[in-house]
Amino acid sequence: MAIAFDHHLHTPMYFFLMNLSIVDLGSISVIVPKSMANSLMNIRSISYAGCVAQVFFLVFFVGADFSLLTVMAYDRYVAICQPLHYEAMMNSRVCVLLAAGAWISGILYSVLHTGNTFASTFCGDNMVDQFFCEIPQLLKLACSDSYLSEIGVLAFTVCLVLGCFVFIILSYVQIFKSALRIPSEHGQHKALSTCLPHLTVVSLFVCTGAFAYLKPTSSSPSALDLVVAILYSVLPPVMNPIIYSMRNKEIKAALRRLTGWRFFTQE
Repeated sequence: MAIAFDHHLHTPMYFFLMNLSIVDLGSISVIVPKSMANSLMNIRSISYAGCVAQVFFLVFFVGADFSLLTVMAYDRYVAICQPLHYEAMMNSRVCVLLAAGAWISGILYSVLHTGNTFASTFCGDNMVDQFFCEIPQLLKLACSDSYLSEIGVLAFTVCLVLGCFVFIILSYVQIFKSALRIPSEHGQHKALSTCLPHLTVVSLFVCTGAFAYLKPTSSSPSALDLVVAILYSVLPPVMNPIIYSMRNKEIKAALRRLTGWRFFTQE
């Protein structure tokens, strides 16, 4: 809301940040409210349709989130490494197309994963050893022989995520090189203050997600599975607002103008 209503923030970086905040809000709303409601009411159940919806929207928001983080890494690369060409390369049309591509990729990715998962036949007691409907835990309950489709989807996922991750790493390597050439320490700090936390969250997201989806599923639940699920599904949406908003003077100034709260003071 602060970005939408404040014309000072109508720039490519904040446009992508607005999209990221929407995705993060959706991502954390898919699993946390349901798990909290189950905990408060002391129940451990979810309908089949609810499980399908949870898988679809979680994969959709997580996929769009990672795509937007990739786009934002490219935006920062152009801004810092090619500042003279920034306005031409990141004009409004390009920004809209990049954001639309991130959302569409999340939808396609979600349709692929959800369709492949629930095309399987489930049997047994239908107990999912997790606080939400997680795909690896659901596949443990599958009776049908769907290994070939699972391997195909998994290979596609690994290639897609690895490609985006390598692109992000290469973008930040170039950003760090350019930042180190900035003569003033203040300029270096400003260029790196957001990049390092961003890279940390992306690395944590990729590593924990890969561990959750690539490791062999055990027959019994473990505390490690729960921790890993929290790290890739809950932690990034919680950390992104802190990295991009609460540490950003322009965002805090916009919030102060929007709400009049003195809490958002400039440091």
